[in-house]
Amino acid sequence: MFLYGIDRLTVDKVIAIANGSLKAILNEEAIDNINKCREKVEIMASSDKAIYGINTGFGPLCDTQISPKDTSKLQTNLLITHAVGVGEPIQKELSKIMMICKVHALSQGYSGVRLTLIERIIFFIENNILPVVPEKGSVGASGDLAPLSHLFLPIIGEGECWVGNTIISTNKIYETHHLTPLTLQAKEGLGLINGTQFILAHAIKALQRMEYLLDLADLSGAMVLEGFQGSASPFRKELHEIRPFAGSIKVAKRMRMFLKDSQNVENHFECDRVQDPYSVRCIPQVHGASRNAFQHLNELAEIEMNSVTDNPIVLSDTEAISGGNFHGQPLAMALDYTSIAASELGNIADRRCFLLLEGKYGLPRLLTKSGGLNSGYMIPQYTTAALVTENKSLCFPPSADSIPTSLGQEDHVSMGSISGRKLNQILNNVEMILAIELMYAAQAMEFRRPNQFSTIIEENFKIVRQKVAKLEEDRILKDDINEMILLVRNKAFIVK
Repeated sequence: MFLYGIDRLTVDKVIAIANGSLKAILNEEAIDNINKCREKVEIMASSDKAIYGINTGFGPLCDTQISPKDTSKLQTNLLITHAVGVGEPIQKELSKIMMICKVHALSQGYSGVRLTLIERIIFFIENNILPVVPEKGSVGASGDLAPLSHLFLPIIGEGECWVGNTIISTNKIYETHHLTPLTLQAKEGLGLINGTQFILAHAIKALQRMEYLLDLADLSGAMVLEGFQGSASPFRKELHEIRPFAGSIKVAKRMRMFLKDSQNVENHFECDRVQDPYSVRCIPQVHGASRNAFQHLNELAEIEMNSVTDNPIVLSDTEAISGGNFHGQPLAMALDYTSIAASELGNIADRRCFLLLEGKYGLPRLLTKSGGLNSGYMIPQYTTAALVTENKSLCFPPSADSIPTSLGQEDHVSMGSISGRKLNQILNNVEMILAIELMYAAQAMEFRRPNQFSTIIEENFKIVRQKVAKLEEDRILKDDINEMILLVRNKAFIVK
């Protein structure tokens, strides 16, 4: 059981709530915090004192005071006018993660929305009624205004939702469930659409995906080393203790685990080869650096998912501070450098693919014994090269850019929404690169028989061979590559 507004969210907990394996509720403490904060907002809304977002306009209209009778119209207009996203809908799971994170933020008792509003969002979550949210349109400051507006249009009876794999109008959903749309009150529209939940949802999804890909990259690197018959000495514990980066230490330990008791590694005589190329020898340093970046983003995302990021923040009976908790820069910068970290996993994997094709140290050129008539595995490396270059082009940091909006009131924005989307695009490509590398590694390992590998490497070799046969003569490789990609995306490999 998870308590909204009370317990601490993690990536794993958000994913578990989203897939239904962890129940999340509001307890009495959270309900009391929500109701007390709401009482404060209602007092402020009827005050003659201008309080931003409660009885004033928004952005450059913050100096225009709104009468109590127009408060509801103001909040409704806010959602309607800000729902200007474009592009394809984001994945349904991302919409759900956004709602989960928003409920947790609103339930901490600093946003001033009604309990009824939060309960309606929870109803949507629990019934898998997932709003359709366009992927583009947020600049990541004042929060993710456009995507959050689309996310919560259904609260007021507007917009569309996914039910299963079908998009239907919100009106039909309300008819089915015998509900009526809510009428927003003071502060509620602003509480819904101010925040970083679009950026955060993309970070959470990326972290979930990247954790496995980091582990898989280590496995793939170890299998390449077996096929290349490289040296295990660069992974010795003593070497990494004198340069103790956490990521490097972890990767070196994992490489030792993958190569333990490998007959093939034991049969490699280092006197015949002074050192291996960097793409093999420096796996701990390169993969480890990517792990360090991953860990930093994970730490920041966990702070964000347990924070209050709307505006203004209600701090007392008479005080609502208009600050900048909605600004996406803390996540945007980390997302950008995690994009570089993810891209590097693909970059070094492509170099290892190339390494296996060169025909060195007992391997046939292009990993085929009948080269000339057959091209063997020459061409899939073209694909990895293309994917690596695409990833490099996606590594430009959106957080380094800023275009003023809202007549200059919002004169510095994070562009973190783009950072989050691009990281996930890069991870899509890394999945495909690693799939091809694993296929190459399995083929190279064939030429080291009858040597035996470690138990875990042998098990993963079998996983490849269950879907992709050894390449004896040229065949259409697209089907093999697609099978490998499915294995990666289904997390079929044993990585720990």
